[in-house]
Amino acid sequence: MSTEFTFMPDHQRQVVPVDKWVRVFFGGQAIADSRRPLLLLSSERTPVYLFPLDDVRQAALARSDYAEAAPARGAAGLGPASYWHVQAGGRTAENAARQYAQAPAEQARLRDHIALEWNLMDAWFEEGEQVYAHPADPFHRIDVRHSSRHVRVVIAGQTVAETRQPVLLFETGLPTRYYLPKTDVRLDLLAPSAKETWCAYKGKATHHSFQIGDQLVKDIAWSYPFPNPEFSKIQGLISFYNERLDEFYVDGAPVARAQTPWSS
Repeated sequence: MSTEFTFMPDHQRQVVPVDKWVRVFFGGQAIADSRRPLLLLSSERTPVYLFPLDDVRQAALARSDYAEAAPARGAAGLGPASYWHVQAGGRTAENAARQYAQAPAEQARLRDHIALEWNLMDAWFEEGEQVYAHPADPFHRIDVRHSSRHVRVVIAGQTVAETRQPVLLFETGLPTRYYLPKTDVRLDLLAPSAKETWCAYKGKATHHSFQIGDQLVKDIAWSYPFPNPEFSKIQGLISFYNERLDEFYVDGAPVARAQTPWSS
């Protein structure tokens, strides 16, 4: 049996004003500097900042002839997008800016705003702090709780972790994550992994593989050595992709595999 989870909150596309000072840097220059951005939310993709034209460095934009064959994910129904290259500091990010000048009446306020492609820019700041991965969704909630549940993790027939002092992380649209103390994990079975990922909420995660006899189970677990301060409870603990585990037990009962983007 598996459990279906929605990766993002299942809300309709909407645009909300954000009371944050947001700056975007590329090539050593501030490409956008705004205290009045909009946030485009969609269940189809992560949130997107849009900046008023007056808050975007016009000299850094060069018109592109690019015409997308289909709307960008999460942008269906907004009309065709116009694209610009972003040029600064002797560098170019192709098609990194877009505008929906023909957005329908119900989204008319998007028409004079520009979106910048997150991963093509050098750095993003909200107020005085650098932020990573994507903007936070104001409707996305994460709760972290200490627990005394009995958690046992089995890989290739071998118990690789067992604890009665997990920290449980409950995140909108995702299965519960169980973070375990390293002292309750078979660290002798860890194999090196170079994989790192960013979470917009928790920070940078390192990954862990496990070597069980001749079987290498790659990147089956992760941890946050230095999470964002709001999530200090999970610092240094190890969590497993329970949707990929052979066996996973909580209070003696097997946990069904969830279907998530990390299921395979």
